[in-house]
Amino acid sequence: MSDLAAALEAILFASHRPLTRRELEHATAASRAQVEAALESLEIALGDRGVMLQHHQDLVQIATRPAYSSQVRRALNPEIGGRLSAAAYETLAIVAVQQPVPKSRIEQIRGVNCDGVLANLELRDLVHEVGRGEGPGQPKLYGTTMRFLRLLGLGSLEDLDLPEVLPSPND
Repeated sequence: MSDLAAALEAILFASHRPLTRRELEHATAASRAQVEAALESLEIALGDRGVMLQHHQDLVQIATRPAYSSQVRRALNPEIGGRLSAAAYETLAIVAVQQPVPKSRIEQIRGVNCDGVLANLELRDLVHEVGRGEGPGQPKLYGTTMRFLRLLGLGSLEDLDLPEVLPSPND
């Protein structure tokens, strides 16, 4: 593993939040291509260790592998949060598959108002605003978060590898 990959590992390990690739470039005085190559090297080096690299849009972080989450949970003894409702899981699935997606599209698919469910998912840091839509009022567009990836044990959204199961807004 290169010195740059080791430096990125140290930076990501010490960070309390996901970092953008630009922040990593700035912190290491490396180019985008160098950071990308070092991240790939780091991901390979982490292999089957207890932690893994997670990518979401332009964000990167080091996270615990899902296989060890129960041991980590016991060691850290975190607060136990409530379970998600069926409506929350439905909404989260729609956001994950169709992101970026406006609330109106989620409500069209589910057939009910989603204000409370989306607020709950935002509060739990599973979805967040990723932009604004075109048209009247420029509605919020929702997408998933790094926490969503962590809870599902995914390295990136590409790991979902889902076929197009919902009709597109143009259908």
